[in-house]
Amino acid sequence: MIAILIAASMPGCASYYSHFAMFPAENSSGESRQVRLSWQSAEYPGWWFARNKATSVKVETQCSDRVWRVRDGDDADAGSCSTGIRACGESGMNLVARTGKPATESTRCMAINAGDPGARITGIGGKLELLVSCTPAVVTEGSGDESRNLDYIRASSVPYTVYVRKVPRGAMHARPPEFDEMACNAE
Repeated sequence: MIAILIAASMPGCASYYSHFAMFPAENSSGESRQVRLSWQSAEYPGWWFARNKATSVKVETQCSDRVWRVRDGDDADAGSCSTGIRACGESGMNLVARTGKPATESTRCMAINAGDPGARITGIGGKLELLVSCTPAVVTEGSGDESRNLDYIRASSVPYTVYVRKVPRGAMHARPPEFDEMACNAE
């Protein structure tokens, strides 16, 4: 009985991984940018009672301060705009690309593997499809030195095909590539 209690209190025999991808795309203003996706996961052996876990997928666009968090149904902050792996719109921040109307919290702005309503981040393999359905309502906020770029990857009716790298967390090469900020300063 004591052995069972000790085993139950231990974090388990998880393997921890970093996942990331970087690919070129245009932002909503038509500028060529790099887009980076990244998340962390804990994978447990099949005999362990715990399920695999993952953080939300962070979607960043070069030269932009806007960071999207794409979540699945296992995340309490996922929102109710859809099922599967998704990011919901924010009032005043997004427009529905197809119609130009304001997006709300019930609008799905981004989805990963949108064709699978039961998709979970822990199930993403070496390739994913990123569907972007919104555009920014405001591309920049503030002025002068206080200006912030809020632009992000261009919406598309066809999903972006993204190839993902998975490496053990803590390894020397476990960090996603950095953005080249020189492209941002040149503008």
